[in-house]
Amino acid sequence: MSNRPFHPTVSPGNPAGNQLRRHRQQAGLSQLELALRANVSQRHLSCVETGRAKPSPGTLHALLSALDVPLEACNEVFLAAGYAPRYTASPLNAPTMAMVHEAIAHILQANNPAPAIVLDSTWRITAANTAATRLLHIAGVNMHNGTALNLLQLLFCPGGLGDALVNMEEVRAIAWQRASREAAGNAALASLLAQLPTPQVRTAVVSSSPVVLTRLRSSQGELKFLSTFTTFGMPQDITVASLRIEHLIPADAQTWQAMTLACSDTTNTQ
Repeated sequence: MSNRPFHPTVSPGNPAGNQLRRHRQQAGLSQLELALRANVSQRHLSCVETGRAKPSPGTLHALLSALDVPLEACNEVFLAAGYAPRYTASPLNAPTMAMVHEAIAHILQANNPAPAIVLDSTWRITAANTAATRLLHIAGVNMHNGTALNLLQLLFCPGGLGDALVNMEEVRAIAWQRASREAAGNAALASLLAQLPTPQVRTAVVSSSPVVLTRLRSSQGELKFLSTFTTFGMPQDITVASLRIEHLIPADAQTWQAMTLACSDTTNTQ
C-alpha cells in the first residue's frame, strides 16, 4: 500500500464534485472552512469533491448556499449530480412576479428625487423612476424611444450617457471590471461585452474621496451622485436573483436641489 499523500484532482467522471471544488476555490475557501460554514464534515466534503461519495440534495444545497453560488450555476451542479434543477427562471411578465414588481415600484417611487433604475443580468434597464428618467434626459438620453435601454451600451457607445460624464474613464473602467466578472458565468452578457469598445484603463488619479462619484455635466452645473445597489434577499427564482436596483444618491446640496426641481417640473407638466 502506497504511503504517498492523496492529492485530489479533477475527475472526468465526477462533474458535480469538480464544479463544487471550482466554486470553493473561486471563493478562496479551504475544505475545512467550507465544511464549517455548511455544517458538514470535512471528510464528507472531500469525498464529494473526489467522487467517492454522492451528495444528497440537502448537502448540495448547504454547500452551494455557503458558497453563495448564483442560482443558475446551482442548477448546473444539481444536474451534474443527477438531480432535477432546483430553481426556475420566471418570465418578467409572469403572474407570480406581480409581488416583485409591486416591491420594485414602491422602492423606485420612494427614492424620488434620487434616481433609481432596475437592471437585469445583462444590464438592461427594465424600470426607472421619475428622477432617473429626468437625469437621462439631462444627459441627452431618451427613455421613451420605444427601445429597451442597456446601461453598458449607454456608458460605452458614442452619444450615450458616457459622453455626459465628467469622470467618464473612471466610471467606464469600474463598470467594465464589474461586468467582466459577471460575464464569466453569463453568456449573454459576455456576448454584449464583446460588441462594446474596450475602455482605455489608465492609471487612476488618487482621490481624497472614500468612494467613486458619478459626475454629470448639466445646465445647472456639475451633478454628483453616490452609487449603491439593492438586491432581493433569499431569492428562489433565477430571474428575481438577477434583478438589482441601482440608486444614484445626490452627493451634495446642489445636486439634491437640481433633482428635486427636475422631478417637480415633470410632475407639474403631467
